[in-house]
Amino acid sequence: MTERETKKTGFREISPIDVYMLLPKTNCKKCGLENCMAFAAKVVNREIAIEVCPPLLEKRNEKNYKTLWEMLKPPVKEITIGTGDNAVKIGGKLVMYRHEFTYFNPTAIAIDVTDEMADEELRSRVKKTEDFAYEYIGQKLRLNMIAVRSTSNDPDKFKSAVKKVVENTLLPIILCSFNPAVIESGLMAAPKSKPLLYAATKDNWKDMAELALMYNCPLVVFAPNDLTLLKPLTKTLLEYGVQELVLDPGTFPNEGLSDSVNSFTMIRRAACKKGDELLGFPTIGTPIVAWVEKAGTPEVNAWNEAYVASMLIARYADILIMHSTDGWVLLPTVVLRQNLYTDPRKPVAVETGMKIFGKPDENSPVMFTTNFALTYYTVASDIESGGVNCYLIVVDTEGIAVDSAVAGRKLTAEKVADAIKEAKVEEKVKHRKLIIPGKAARLSGEIEELSGWQVLVGPRDSSDIPKFLQEKWR
Repeated sequence: MTERETKKTGFREISPIDVYMLLPKTNCKKCGLENCMAFAAKVVNREIAIEVCPPLLEKRNEKNYKTLWEMLKPPVKEITIGTGDNAVKIGGKLVMYRHEFTYFNPTAIAIDVTDEMADEELRSRVKKTEDFAYEYIGQKLRLNMIAVRSTSNDPDKFKSAVKKVVENTLLPIILCSFNPAVIESGLMAAPKSKPLLYAATKDNWKDMAELALMYNCPLVVFAPNDLTLLKPLTKTLLEYGVQELVLDPGTFPNEGLSDSVNSFTMIRRAACKKGDELLGFPTIGTPIVAWVEKAGTPEVNAWNEAYVASMLIARYADILIMHSTDGWVLLPTVVLRQNLYTDPRKPVAVETGMKIFGKPDENSPVMFTTNFALTYYTVASDIESGGVNCYLIVVDTEGIAVDSAVAGRKLTAEKVADAIKEAKVEEKVKHRKLIIPGKAARLSGEIEELSGWQVLVGPRDSSDIPKFLQEKWR
């Protein structure tokens, strides 16, 4: 959503003036802003929390604080799983569609282990989950949780498996069984870790609710392909006292995938568009079910799991339980998640300034690029893979790529000249030659005039930088 005077939060429209009328109106600047109206505008834009206003937290303003909290609370409740720095927050969604506003709390991905796995296999899968990491346009993409499944239905075996998991990782866990006795044995092995309990059904809901309340844990409500059951079951659990719930409408691969997607979509629409508080909870999907039907090769099952996971991320799932630990399955999944959960109002940018690649000397080339993250990391990757020793100046274009920045006057000769001065690159090299991106060729004359540097127009594609330097750099 663009910066404008009203924002749609769920099914209600809130403007800065609505927030301002409930603020203390002291203009005390304790929030770091000039006045209360500026604070109200940022609150509506979800750029600042109401708790940042000290006077609002005073006893005399308690009523207004509660009114504001109710007004601004997301249609999809935020739930915390786990404790400490590794705790995972899910839900907290404000809108149904990404272009309306930013999605908060990216989909948490859990990898499963079972209580019938050999110790070595269990520990190996936990370690793979912890160690998975991929650098993507400046962000470290990781997995988030471990799902411990009881395939034995034996409380002692399950307790032993949970104990091994908590001894080998600090990641939050999901305890998976429909047998309350099995779940309780797992909780005894991890009594203070606040795991997610999977799952309460129409048959076991009371026992599962008792465990959730006793151990202060969030609870999954499971009603496969039956929203008419999911909603009253949720209401029953809320009335019983369980407030932290996660909804599972069922995940069905192959021919049943369309039903799964429809169920997830209907739940999120009911919460965000109709204000249905009984469906205003995070959702959980289980792409792992793709392994139930044995295919000709494991790769086919893994492929099915990958596309089910992608569909559910795009259709509002807040947690996924997966089985495959192959990079080719997980990498596209976490990249898709990252793309969907970036702020559509803000281009992804990197820090400006001079970057050094390799071991450049006084004769090494000097180049520049923009601070759009995808552009920068592409250029940096091509420079590193080509073994180029150089200085690269990153110019502030407000996170816009070269061609768009030139067209929109976000990349100008003045900005380039200023960036050269600020980088003090003239202290590093004895020449005065600057290689500019081919897509910024039309700025070459102005850059030479304003900076005093000789401009060499480089390739339009950064993958050609090593070849260009080999042929043109002297």
